[in-house]
Amino acid sequence: MPTAKSKASKSAHMPLTATLNKDNLKDAIVNHLHCTLGTDENKANVHAWWKATCAAINQQVMEQLRKTQKTHYFNDTRAVHYFSAEYLMGRLMSNNLHNLNIFEPAKQALFELGVNIADVMEEEPDMALGNGGLGRLAACYIDSLATMEMPALGYGLHYEHGLFRQEIKNGAQIERPDSWRDYGNPWEICRPESIQEISLYGYVETKYGEDGRIQKEWHPGSIVKGLPWDIPVVGYGGKTVNVLRLWESQSSDYFNWDVFNNGGYVDAHAETVQAETISKVLYPNDETDAGKELRLIQQYFFCACSLKDIIRRYKRAHGDDWSRFAEQVVIQLNDTHPAIAIPELMRILVDRAEMNWEEAWAISSKVFAYTNHTLLPEALEKWSVRLIERVLPRHLEIIYEINHRFMQEVDKKWPNRADIKSKLSIFEEGDQKMVRMGHLSVIGSFAVNGVAEIHSKLVKQELFPEFDELWPGKLTNVTNGITPRRWLKACNPALSTLIDSKIGDDWPLHLEKLSELSAFAENTEFQQNFMEIKHQNKIALAQEIHKLTGIDVNPEAIFDIQIKRLHEYKRQHLNLLHIMALYKRLLENPAYDMHPRVFIFGAKAAPGYKLAKDIIYAINKVAEKINNDTRVNQKLKVVFLPNYRVSLAEKMIPAADISEQISTAGKEASGTGNMKLALNGALTLGTLDGANIEIAEEVGDDNIFIFGLTVDEVKAIKGAGYNPYDYYYKNAEIKTIIDWLESDYFTPGTPGALSSIKRSLLDDGDQYLVLADFESYSDAHKRADALYRDKKAWAKSAILNTANMGKFTSDRSIGEYVERIWRLQRCDVSE
Repeated sequence: MPTAKSKASKSAHMPLTATLNKDNLKDAIVNHLHCTLGTDENKANVHAWWKATCAAINQQVMEQLRKTQKTHYFNDTRAVHYFSAEYLMGRLMSNNLHNLNIFEPAKQALFELGVNIADVMEEEPDMALGNGGLGRLAACYIDSLATMEMPALGYGLHYEHGLFRQEIKNGAQIERPDSWRDYGNPWEICRPESIQEISLYGYVETKYGEDGRIQKEWHPGSIVKGLPWDIPVVGYGGKTVNVLRLWESQSSDYFNWDVFNNGGYVDAHAETVQAETISKVLYPNDETDAGKELRLIQQYFFCACSLKDIIRRYKRAHGDDWSRFAEQVVIQLNDTHPAIAIPELMRILVDRAEMNWEEAWAISSKVFAYTNHTLLPEALEKWSVRLIERVLPRHLEIIYEINHRFMQEVDKKWPNRADIKSKLSIFEEGDQKMVRMGHLSVIGSFAVNGVAEIHSKLVKQELFPEFDELWPGKLTNVTNGITPRRWLKACNPALSTLIDSKIGDDWPLHLEKLSELSAFAENTEFQQNFMEIKHQNKIALAQEIHKLTGIDVNPEAIFDIQIKRLHEYKRQHLNLLHIMALYKRLLENPAYDMHPRVFIFGAKAAPGYKLAKDIIYAINKVAEKINNDTRVNQKLKVVFLPNYRVSLAEKMIPAADISEQISTAGKEASGTGNMKLALNGALTLGTLDGANIEIAEEVGDDNIFIFGLTVDEVKAIKGAGYNPYDYYYKNAEIKTIIDWLESDYFTPGTPGALSSIKRSLLDDGDQYLVLADFESYSDAHKRADALYRDKKAWAKSAILNTANMGKFTSDRSIGEYVERIWRLQRCDVSE
């Protein structure tokens, strides 16, 4: 009788379901319009056409999802489980159409039905499941895992409102709920059969078994349900469809009838509201104690749900035999947000499976791997012992035990070195005892990686040097990457078609093939075609700018774009100071020689990050003044596009001439926006920080504008006692523009409205060395301005940027994870 595995191997040679063509797509769309939505062609609005089209696409997606899951089950595959607090998925319709290779048939089918596919795609809201680079990286990685036919699941939270929808009122950021699924989401599937129950609060009881073994029983004070929603992740070519599973929190007791019947109409819902708050918003403001508590609960909730889900599926194949768990399961912790999964797995193994500590740790320490994304102290999470004790009392005990045993290991390596023990301990002593989640992640994982060569070097040398000495080889590097399917093929179709015509159409799977474009970098016809596509993209973005802001910009100008999370270390305020300097130069000399420039920003500031919000306000107020000042003669425009998100990035990135990547050297772990912009032919203007260093190595010094202090120079200048006032008094231009911030020149009637930025630069010490890098930054812009005027030279550099981005595909990154860390095997899905 054939085994399950032999059945799977036979079915692997059967042909895939026929790809949807124009005619059967058209039939499917109309059928869903009629039978799924209950409307017809004459009555349907654009939203109905979108849902019907998604339903038609899902016919193929769901069939391949079924085949993928069946194949993985019968082959009993080792799989990676990617734990991330964010997944910045954006819109999926275009992505899925391209990955299934049916974008053109769908476009034609809708055209024949009298509908424009661009209008249909605009109906789709961005999935509000992330904030910035961390979440977009996770989305790229799960795309690559499916494309490379690797068994994988993503796990995270099903945020009801995500981060927030940003509005700009009188220049200031206003946060509004991002209700991305008010009208349902056709790409997600509810899985109530896989609900998990999660414990919180309560107390721990110590018991003694008949054999004298100590047993711990956690008596929770609250139980919350985790309801999973699955989003299929379609690999390029459509063969493998993996799953992103997101957990929605629900009350374990939906409604208190007794309270309601006694007149407590609001109180009857109290438990439900409290439970549902967990998955309400991405990153609640943790400036308050309540915010900190909610954020910790969020992290534990999704980790606990996910671990229970992983164990449920493991036991379906292996029963209570834990001996193969570490062979079958690897969990990647994307930053420290999911670090609480380490003590949670130990709790399950010790308290539930009743293993001894050594046996449990032998399994757990082979399961987890950790990606570090930051060197910033404030971004390396710490939780107060008091908070963890209140919310997760059993986990605190386990963390103490992990630390106790680890301290014994440290003592063997460095006997009687209290200073090293204090530095390496999971617990940070102080006014309030804290748990260092970064330390817990390193200790509890079998591999730790940084995300760019310079970042990984600094992780070893500055962040975790003793850990590197204790466990040589455990700390490694995997430089980030992006998926070219979304970030060139889908978002820049004209350029994609041009590339196809020169090197073939398989480059989205083999991005290193882009290097063949170098042969055309000085070809006049190719340069003209390349730059005409860029110009058309700029025209399209100019139209979008007018629609969103009412500002008219000239597509003949240089489009200088900075798009990323608003944070001081990313130095949007350095960009702003330079804009003010250009404005001052134009006022003093209307004939000042510069090519017309449009500076375009997109950024959200965390709701509790006041200075970041002040910088947004300043950008908008300076923009308002400059854009309405006829004296600048249209040479300078400033635009802040509200509610920056993936779908907006897809319009901005193809239109960029200059990519601003200006973080203080040593502060940006990698960056991925730098890769997307360069891939689409923008020239980077940046510091030697993060992946900028590797981009510079790939594209060559002549095709990038590097400025500013290096990592070593930053360290030296700070060590010597950096004083920003030295630059303020030495450079008259710097002094004038900084003093402007304290006046009412940009905020008539409200002097000092922008003064917090001046205080941060002078009185607060200019932590990110904005003033130290200003002159070098200004000089880099002059070099960019000069090169742009030489049209052939600029076109050559732009082409060479696209041609040399092969290294930065997320497929390469995932290949390195697979080979060096996860040890996965490709699983062919071809029933």
